[in-house]
Amino acid sequence: MAEFLPFISTVFIGLSAVFVAIGWYFIAKRNIEAHTKVMFWAAVLAVIFFATYLAKTFFIGSTSFGGPDNVAFYYQIFLVFHITMATIAAVLGIIQLTTGYKNKLKSHRRLGPLTSVIWFISATTGIAVYLLLYVIYDPGETTNLFRAIIG
Repeated sequence: MAEFLPFISTVFIGLSAVFVAIGWYFIAKRNIEAHTKVMFWAAVLAVIFFATYLAKTFFIGSTSFGGPDNVAFYYQIFLVFHITMATIAAVLGIIQLTTGYKNKLKSHRRLGPLTSVIWFISATTGIAVYLLLYVIYDPGETTNLFRAIIG
């Protein structure tokens, strides 16, 4: 179970990014109805990601980096970058959903490309974190969130 939830959450954030890309395609084609539906599902997938991530963190703990010591420092820098991008993406995503549904299209259009790019960076680096923690290297110990981030 400890490795199943991170896999599931990674799949959901990857799917969310795919849906954002499809939404971007639809809005470029001026298909607002399809854009709205696809972006709604991108948000749903992101919420499912977050719920599974929180469930694993609260009920099981966080996985520390199990790779070699000479890589750990670079992993930690990469992880902090990912956490920063994920936080910014989440805030911008909420702003985008709000402005889109409230029909505040000027700010929605202005922030859309930036939000999408940051979302893609966040999803891509999140998948890379999963690969580093569970696939490329053996998982480290399960510990609290703060200890897993700083090593």
